[in-house]
Amino acid sequence: MYLVGEALVGDGSEVAHIDLLVGEKEGPVGEAFANSLSNLSVGHTPLLAVIRPNLPAKPSTLVVPKVTVKDLEQAARIFGPAQAAVAKAVVDAVEEGIIPKDKVDSWVIVCSVFVHPDAKDYRRIYHYNYGATKLAIRRAMTNYPGLEKVLYEKDRAKHPVMGFKVPRLWRPPYLQIALDIPDLERTRKIVSQVPRSDRIIIEVGTPLIKKYGAKVIGELRSLDRDMFVIADFKTLDVGKVEVDLAFEETADGATVSGLAPVETLDAFIYETRKLGMYAIVDMMGVESPIAKLQVLKELPEVVLLHRGIDVEKRGGSVRWDHIQAIKNAFKERKLLIAVAGGITPETAHDAISAGADIIVVGRFITQSRDIERSVREFLECTPEMREDIDLLREHIE
Repeated sequence: MYLVGEALVGDGSEVAHIDLLVGEKEGPVGEAFANSLSNLSVGHTPLLAVIRPNLPAKPSTLVVPKVTVKDLEQAARIFGPAQAAVAKAVVDAVEEGIIPKDKVDSWVIVCSVFVHPDAKDYRRIYHYNYGATKLAIRRAMTNYPGLEKVLYEKDRAKHPVMGFKVPRLWRPPYLQIALDIPDLERTRKIVSQVPRSDRIIIEVGTPLIKKYGAKVIGELRSLDRDMFVIADFKTLDVGKVEVDLAFEETADGATVSGLAPVETLDAFIYETRKLGMYAIVDMMGVESPIAKLQVLKELPEVVLLHRGIDVEKRGGSVRWDHIQAIKNAFKERKLLIAVAGGITPETAHDAISAGADIIVVGRFITQSRDIERSVREFLECTPEMREDIDLLREHIE
């Protein structure tokens, strides 16, 4: 038996990050403890955590530096405030009942400690490492996090070191802005005027990709690394190849035409699933979207009910009656329905009421004289769209 704990506490160069294992001396943690203490490596010398010289903590705890120690100044931070903080946190955890007192002689702890080479303030090094170790022990003893927590947070979290978030479509409705104008500079200006919101998806439109190639996806991504970006390839053949092109340019999703052969659709969806992307099947021109979906090996993440511009000009009807029919036909699957084709703020409300999860809008926004105002008109369609998702989160950890 062994337990795992982790915690990140503090900021700046003195930030503390602790990973630790708690377990029996006679088990795998005990074996790792003995091996680490008897097999030293240059720059990562493990040391027993002591309250003071000649007074080691109980349970016996091994401090292992994560960052390569290159000089005595760095070593002093590990052997001084960091070591003392870990030892004190372990013993306090025993005193407070977090670690059972009857286990102090049969358990050991292996504690991996991060101390930045630029850390200077010994008080902060101690303070942050004490807090991180105590929290990591508590988490290990309570088996934190639970699976429900992990599943809830996986598509919402933003890693502080990475510096950007990887958005996922977990809380509809969304507004998808179709950038179909084949003019890169004009498109850049449009993107720069779009208000930042977790409710917005950026679609790199087919005309734009045809003119500039797949590289335009990456160029637009560089304007905002947090955006959810879809490459609207409308693929009809070689599904794997076009998914790979979108992936290389960091697109989050790609579009395949529902008119493509089943073999192409299956290959496209398989490749997006393999690469962690969203597959969007555009049902423009498809008589029966449900029949098309039923023959696929796997369902896409998004089904797009799309009325083309030429059809719209001759008065072709929207197909919102398919929304609930598709959802009812695949109740057991998490399937998002997007709608596109001449949508205005007024009709957007009707589409959402009909069950649409994503509203795709092009000309109303991209040809507007006030891009931000036009976008906000759509974000006002429902109370949910008015709320930026991240503003609802409680940053308590």
